[in-house]
Amino acid sequence: MRKIKIAQIGSNTNSHAVPVFKSLAKQTDVFDIVGYCLPENEEERLPDHLETYKDYKRLTLEEILNDPEIEAVAIETDEIYLTKYAIMAAEHNKHIHMEKPGTFCLEEFEKLISIMKKTKKVFHTGYMYRYNPYVKELMAKVKSGELGDIISVEAQMNCSHKPEVRRWLKDFPGGMMFFLGCHLIDLILQIKGTPKNIIPFNKSTGKDGIIAKDFAFAVLEYDNAVCFAKTCASERGGFLRRQLVVSGTKGTVELKPFEICVDGGQYTGRTEYTSENWQEKGDESTSDFYYRFDDMLHSFARMVVGEIENPYTCDYELELFKTVLKCCE
Repeated sequence: MRKIKIAQIGSNTNSHAVPVFKSLAKQTDVFDIVGYCLPENEEERLPDHLETYKDYKRLTLEEILNDPEIEAVAIETDEIYLTKYAIMAAEHNKHIHMEKPGTFCLEEFEKLISIMKKTKKVFHTGYMYRYNPYVKELMAKVKSGELGDIISVEAQMNCSHKPEVRRWLKDFPGGMMFFLGCHLIDLILQIKGTPKNIIPFNKSTGKDGIIAKDFAFAVLEYDNAVCFAKTCASERGGFLRRQLVVSGTKGTVELKPFEICVDGGQYTGRTEYTSENWQEKGDESTSDFYYRFDDMLHSFARMVVGEIENPYTCDYELELFKTVLKCCE
């Protein structure tokens, strides 16, 4: 595969700008990093990020956008700026990898999608669980009918964040549902499609006197199923309780812990249940060791060069964004 000239636009406070850049940098057989820019005062706001970029050329935003040899960009600004810079990149005919989920303005996101559909460039978003090896296997089982009719999807993504992160959640509608719940809504939509009804329950725990919505829960209703997404930033032990449980008429698959972190990488636990015996423990396994962002970005590269098609169409990304906003009230 030929190497792709790419640049990163921005760095972010609590998302994946640094690990994404590090993943691009280590995949030297795939990516040629031309440089980066910090358009939203990140140099002053995020000085601890500068070490990651020190060996690469600092460019202006205009230099990145106007260089025809830079065919792809990674948009990694703070969430409130994501769609703005993605629109700029789209208008300059770039392939785009954008941090999830986008800025919370639906009209801006619709404009972005409209441009990407016209340019026919790759629009790829940072939902890293799409590339989890066990998630990929689970989605194949769902699609093949191996689990039967899916009657429920239970998705949780919890943690115990520091006060400064929980205060920051006030910037978003729905708080944690927008910040991390979007990952869970993505998984549910892939399995069950658009729900007929959504009931959001987004609350503040009041921990440390913080009023941001650090506890988020949404019920997604279907004709033959009820699913839920739960994400909490104030839950001790929450990280190891991150899980995805898919129940069908022929079997249930539980992914838990979703990520066990070792040496900078991860593996995932899985239990599969097919017996009608109430006390059957199920078949347990763990995935091979993997790095969270490597397959995601390598797949983006393969899409850019035309080796594979992006299975997540612009229309799907727009429907996902709309559903996330509904779950955020």
